[in-house]
Amino acid sequence: MDLKYLIRDIPDFPKPGILFRDITTLLRDAAGLRYTIDTFAAEFTAAGLKPDYVVGMESRGFIFGPPLAYKLGAGFVPVRKKGKLPAAVHSIEYELEYRTDTLEIHQDALAALSKVVIVDDLIATGGTAKATADLLAQMGCELLGFGFIIELTELAGRQNLPTVPIITLIEY
Repeated sequence: MDLKYLIRDIPDFPKPGILFRDITTLLRDAAGLRYTIDTFAAEFTAAGLKPDYVVGMESRGFIFGPPLAYKLGAGFVPVRKKGKLPAAVHSIEYELEYRTDTLEIHQDALAALSKVVIVDDLIATGGTAKATADLLAQMGCELLGFGFIIELTELAGRQNLPTVPIITLIEY
């Protein structure tokens, strides 16, 4: 299945000059959504990645992470933006293009040496994914790999990530 046909391009969003890849059209397509999750699971399995947990970043990682965790027989752990989690957290501040942001994870979400994969809808510069990987490293987790539906290859985000398998389903 060619998932590109299920992703809508929206020019000048969120600001002029940006071409936004909208996955809501993929999400509403039952066959496309099933194909996405099944393909991720097959790719992770083929790569020999057997995580204890799938970690998804706010917010689209929350969409794809739980069904992938289910398929892989793993748990799901969310990484949220600052102030969204109710219990004690570990946090990491990271730089975006024009500002900084903070990601958080519950302190009791993962034990040291937990095997994890990180999943999100898109990798652009890799900043959020790298911050998530750094946060998990601080907790003593073993990062097995990453999964992204879309990779914007021109931005070379994978070069900013740790050297582990990176699975992408579509490249632009």
